[in-house]
Amino acid sequence: MAETRAAGTQAAGPTEFAGRMLHMVNEGMLALMVSVGHRTGLFDVMATMPAATSAEIAARAELDERYVREWLAAMATGRIVDHDGAAGTFSLPADHAPWLTRAAGPDNLAIETQYVGLLALVEDQVVDCFRHGGGVPYSSFPKFQALMAEDSGAVRDATLIGVTLPLVPGLTDRLADGIDVADVGCGSGHAVNLMAAAFPRSRFTGFDFSDDGLTAARAEADRNGLANVRFVKRDAARLGETARFDFITTFDAVHDQARPDLMLAGIADALRPDGVYLCVDIAASSKLSENLDHPLGPFFYTVSCMHCMTVSLADGGMGLGAMWGEQKALHMLSEAGFTSVDAAHVDGDIANTYYIATKN
Repeated sequence: MAETRAAGTQAAGPTEFAGRMLHMVNEGMLALMVSVGHRTGLFDVMATMPAATSAEIAARAELDERYVREWLAAMATGRIVDHDGAAGTFSLPADHAPWLTRAAGPDNLAIETQYVGLLALVEDQVVDCFRHGGGVPYSSFPKFQALMAEDSGAVRDATLIGVTLPLVPGLTDRLADGIDVADVGCGSGHAVNLMAAAFPRSRFTGFDFSDDGLTAARAEADRNGLANVRFVKRDAARLGETARFDFITTFDAVHDQARPDLMLAGIADALRPDGVYLCVDIAASSKLSENLDHPLGPFFYTVSCMHCMTVSLADGGMGLGAMWGEQKALHMLSEAGFTSVDAAHVDGDIANTYYIATKN
């Protein structure tokens, strides 16, 4: 069938858009193979090897040769790896490795390709929502939190302590002296554990409603011997704290809530009078027309449709979506009770806006 379609396209006369569609189909399939390469560690292995045969690469990676050979064929035709036909060898170009290996940290874009396969698992359910409304619940995304933890973990490791927290004037000194801190929607707790390790005099609380996430968070805290952090199961929309914390954070946790308005109001209530809220969320405009050239526009809108928006709607929520944008964010923060909000950006970070909000 694929051959018939390709021939039919050629017979009708190729157009620029038809060429783009063929490119898209190839790139979509390639994204799945890049995801496989990341998950199996093949990129990490090849980055340490000279040009080698499929058998040598499979042996080093401890994988089945036949599958590795077919994967390499996809990588070679996709120009991800180089292939020497005469020698029968494959190699990972030195300028590709910094974007494909775990050693690359937050620059490892292979992590992002995992969303393609993950979101495809709920395609039938999302199509049904197009026809009948409603949403797809969190329970239909069993691997989403683990992927988010891997995705954000590399970024937090590289930037949280040295770049993100210093965006708030005087904050690192206060953390060093000892204050009460909360991370709402903490997921697997990596960010709050990083802060707890860096600032042992401060006291940290992570809130989330996911049992799996909280279990992972507590396990990491135990492994690192952190006595100044605790994790509490709590609905973000029903935080129920009053003047309890000096500093509160959320990391990409607002836009997919059923009731982000109640979450933000609860955070405002939970802050002490001189407290600060740092909301890290997707960098975008609230106007689609201003996002047409966003470098991650198609990615974020797709993830929003297939996850962020639909999980909110599944819970009878607002369906805010990942691309709620700075204008909407500033309005909602004001409505929640914050009187001063600055939207900061970090050089090189095209994905996030850093909202620094206070009540005085």
